Amino acid sequence: MPKANDHSPSRRRFLQSSLQTTGAGAAALFAPGVVNGYTAQEVQSFYVDGEMQRNVSKWELDTPALCVDLDLLDANIDTMQTTLASNGIASRPHAKTHKTPIIAHKQLDTGSVGICAAKVSEAEVMFQNGINDILLTTTNVTPTKIRRAMNLRQACPGFIQTTDSPENARLLSEAAQALGIVADVVVDVDPGGNRTGITPGQPALALAQLVDQLPGLTLRGLLCYDGGSQHVMGFAARRDQTLGRLVAATETFDLFNSSGLSTEIFSGGGTGTYNIDHATRGLTDVQVGSYVFMDAQYIDIGGETDNEVYSDFAPSLTILTTVLNDQYAGRCTTDAGAKACTINQPWPRVKGETGMDYTSGSDEFGTLRYGNDASRTYKVGDKLELIVSHCDPVVNLYNQMYAIRNDRVEAVWPIAARGMSA
Repeated sequence: MPKANDHSPSRRRFLQSSLQTTGAGAAALFAPGVVNGYTAQEVQSFYVDGEMQRNVSKWELDTPALCVDLDLLDANIDTMQTTLASNGIASRPHAKTHKTPIIAHKQLDTGSVGICAAKVSEAEVMFQNGINDILLTTTNVTPTKIRRAMNLRQACPGFIQTTDSPENARLLSEAAQALGIVADVVVDVDPGGNRTGITPGQPALALAQLVDQLPGLTLRGLLCYDGGSQHVMGFAARRDQTLGRLVAATETFDLFNSSGLSTEIFSGGGTGTYNIDHATRGLTDVQVGSYVFMDAQYIDIGGETDNEVYSDFAPSLTILTTVLNDQYAGRCTTDAGAKACTINQPWPRVKGETGMDYTSGSDEFGTLRYGNDASRTYKVGDKLELIVSHCDPVVNLYNQMYAIRNDRVEAVWPIAARGMSA
């Protein structure tokens, strides 16, 4: 498997075509000669009642700026929904990826059965913005979080909580009774990662039977998210690990059924295994997240038809950055460092370019180095786009993202759940 900074022909073709599919060539990656330039506050002021009141080019945005290409975003959502529908399974996308209610509504409008949230604060924001079908995938264990979750359930009938221990189930029952409500609950089953979830088989069955009997709770099924399989390199290896690790979950699903327990929900899977998960018998939906944006981490895992590059979904999310210094041979400095890109690796990629390595290890500055096969060099004031390293934490660094179509700002979307990690 090529290393993260490898410039093999397959990867070069993908990185180049990822921009060209929007109708613009690599030459469009630097700013036009004369642009006005607008601050984030100014662009936001131009966006009134869902419409831009001024024609703003992407290249006029102050940087660093988080941008999402609308054509690529819509194509990614369509690809996911079409594939899952043909495989007889549903999507329940994770809001922790985008933290943006507008995108969650897009997912629901195109067929998703609900939205996942990683934290109760995330779920609260989604509900406040009109999302009513929410599965909280993290178990709440403190009195504060349990109380918040039950208050949300009181207001949101479509809110489902997760438990992975008998002690926690009893606490949920007590909290629900105290509010005079009945809370929907799924049992979290550990796929073998030893991170969260109860042991599959009899321990999971016993917990489900307890939930089914406790007052104030309604059992809705189980979830088993195998995060450890999502980034396994190579499609065959990823498929084998995924299906092997979910055997115990399927056996648990069978135990639930034979005991007369609800299996209305059997949720798991993700972006890296979306076209594998349907082979797990009983699975009802996949908790896909990164597919809407994609990132360098996913590009490198390889796909079913290309073992080097995962090209099922296009990188729609980019960071626009400006060159600040070009006086040193073989390199330049940009304004997008760790505070704009994170220090997740592999490092960000320059969209539409080849023969370049980008690092964002400095707090405020990024470094772009040119190899012998670099497609071009950049000068002070030029702007370029970065394919992000890991989309989830990158999104959490920004207050808003610019929705772009044909290099024009079409909308300004607030990242309403930014910082909602409690």
